[in-house]
Amino acid sequence: MAELRRRLAGPGIYLSMGAFVTHVQSAIPSVAEGIHQIYHDAQILEEQRFADFHVALERPASHRRWLRPQVIFRFDGYTPFKPLPVNQAFALFEWGLNWCITTHAHQYLIIHAAVIEKEGFAAILPAPPGSGKSTLTAGLVNRGWRLLSDELGLISKAGLIQPVARPVSLKNESIEVIRHFASEACIGRVVKDTLKGTVSHMRAPTESVVRAHEQARPAWVVFPKFDTGTAATLKPMAPAQAFLGLARNAFNYSLLAEDGFRRLATLMDTTTAYSFHYGNLEEAASVFNALAEQQRAYG
Repeated sequence: MAELRRRLAGPGIYLSMGAFVTHVQSAIPSVAEGIHQIYHDAQILEEQRFADFHVALERPASHRRWLRPQVIFRFDGYTPFKPLPVNQAFALFEWGLNWCITTHAHQYLIIHAAVIEKEGFAAILPAPPGSGKSTLTAGLVNRGWRLLSDELGLISKAGLIQPVARPVSLKNESIEVIRHFASEACIGRVVKDTLKGTVSHMRAPTESVVRAHEQARPAWVVFPKFDTGTAATLKPMAPAQAFLGLARNAFNYSLLAEDGFRRLATLMDTTTAYSFHYGNLEEAASVFNALAEQQRAYG
């Protein structure tokens, strides 16, 4: 930990995330703490001359450095966000990485979606904030599913999912839900009063991190929605409706133009779409496991 803090405060570290390498610098202790705890299984490259992203978490050079201290996120010297309270530094690191990927990784069609995989088949879970997507994802990866991504589904030209096995973002009630559901899960520091409410991050399972270079073929597109007290219900969805839902949740669909349309159309041709309502994670896991077993049996 001491060596990690020293390197972060000095030359920085090169953090491998499967598809991307990020050069990170920060003298803020909570950033080192978060990387040490929540990126515990990620590879820190000893020598690296190239990084996809160069980022720094710094305290502003002003009187606010000591009075209600803040943190700023820098990308190649540019500051894309307003300063936040310094206790949100690690959360800002995660949000900043999402911004880096969505604004620069246009070799992929990028969908605001979690992606999980089992038995060689991947499920894309597109959904707006507040849908229960991350809660469902955290629950399923603690029941044998591989985490490919919590926030960003990256679809290659070949129609495969590129993993980015980063931490799962948990908010508000979902933090305690996952603590109760998966007591072995590693959940980091809880930070209150952010723009997203109370937030924390769950470490990606070791196997998911180790297999971060292993792409997956999508089999399902599932639009989840958490409703308290609702029985887990999986309903078939018309491909045209699913296509529109994916397009609404895609960050660069318009930018990719014809290529973006083609990738979504291919995705619809090769997957089955569902809507999914749930109110209990154990029931949700049973439904998804049955889906994987059925796919494995009929191929």
